[in-house]
Amino acid sequence: MDFKKLTVVITGATSGIGRATALEFARKGYNLALTARRQDVLNIVAAECDRIGGKTFTWAIDVSDEQMVYEFAKKTHEEFGEIDVWVNNAAVTILGPFEETPMENIKRLIDVNLMGFFYGARAALGYFRNQGHGTLINVASQVGLIGQPYAVAYSASKAAVRGMSLSLQQELVNEENIKICTVLPSTIDTNLFQNAANFMGRKVKAMEPVVDAYTVAKEIECLTRHPKQEVLVGGMAIHGTLLKFLAPKLFSKIYNKQVKGKHFSEENSDLSPGNLFEPSEHASVDGGWLGGNHSKGLVAQPGTPFWLSVIAGGLLAGALTMLIARKVEY
Repeated sequence: MDFKKLTVVITGATSGIGRATALEFARKGYNLALTARRQDVLNIVAAECDRIGGKTFTWAIDVSDEQMVYEFAKKTHEEFGEIDVWVNNAAVTILGPFEETPMENIKRLIDVNLMGFFYGARAALGYFRNQGHGTLINVASQVGLIGQPYAVAYSASKAAVRGMSLSLQQELVNEENIKICTVLPSTIDTNLFQNAANFMGRKVKAMEPVVDAYTVAKEIECLTRHPKQEVLVGGMAIHGTLLKFLAPKLFSKIYNKQVKGKHFSEENSDLSPGNLFEPSEHASVDGGWLGGNHSKGLVAQPGTPFWLSVIAGGLLAGALTMLIARKVEY
């Protein structure tokens, strides 16, 4: 691929990882097709990208609408003549006890987080096959590997996204120039938490350690040049995954306590569907969880292949598990 003229599609481009990724690609001078639900914010992001070297096309859609996704892909191809990279990123979340979460909210999350990715993959692969190359990047989450209490629907959707990627990799194994990549971030400094549907009755906060959104964006950009099947981003994504596989019951006890104590404040909150059905006013790269301190010391080394993480961290995690296990009652 000619990286000077790369055309990249990004869904969920008005905030968080999507917006950071758009800016990262713009600095490379790439063509950008950006979508989200709010055209006014898309216009702002496009102006930012154009100012630093990108060339942008925007169109507001809801990724849960299959025909709108296909139409967006068609318009992008008409605009730039090619689609080299498709980043499936748009997502929403629900926090709260599973049995107290309205089913209509869960269905809506699945429509966005899973079906939206299916539609994006279908649209992208059609163009990839016709032109003989392309890279599909699915932004999943570490919770797709380890789960998360009080985020059952979100965790299930991200596990399904990972399963989709793994299966597509197998199905397209003989298509050497079509790559399927999955990014599995830990807690990222975005406004996902402010926008979350909340049925916990307590205000939500990001669980530390928090990773800068630009760290994920840099890894996504790197995947366009050096594709990997899946990468973990953030120290908790690596350490949590290892502990989960080595001592699942112990991990569940520790994680349940951690989420209750660190993911929710003591301050009460009204029950809310968040941005499930309507876009939120919160639309920025960061969510303010790093307090303006985007220090490298707070950012884990990005882009660690899953298999390498397991090999490198196995002994350390095993020793840690043995130490912690002595203090946990079953």
